Amino acid sequence: MNNKITYHKEGDYFIPNLYLPIQPKKQIGKYGRLRLNYLKNFNKGLYTELLIYGTLKQHLLDIDKCANERVHVLMKQFAKSENVDEYLKEHHQMEWVQAMNNIKNRAEEIVLNEIIYV
Repeated sequence: MNNKITYHKEGDYFIPNLYLPIQPKKQIGKYGRLRLNYLKNFNKGLYTELLIYGTLKQHLLDIDKCANERVHVLMKQFAKSENVDEYLKEHHQMEWVQAMNNIKNRAEEIVLNEIIYV
């Protein structure tokens, strides 16, 4: 990080040349927004630090990506261990939907406790 501050002169005053780092253009997803809400309400120190250094959006994007990947992996693992497969999807659609909703809810609960609310 560059800590050198430059100034420009306006009249009799020296004004610091301040700028924000270039922010990523990606949209923050569901888990990133949940993390933002958590930081604002329960971890104001980290929120302020990330905001001051200009790394808040990148942090939220990283959390969102990590959480989405973890949910996907957990869902695959749960589906495999519980024999929720294409056969069930093809022949018993409602049972498959119920099982997948249950699996998704459990995976999200794990991700929320492991990644988002830490």
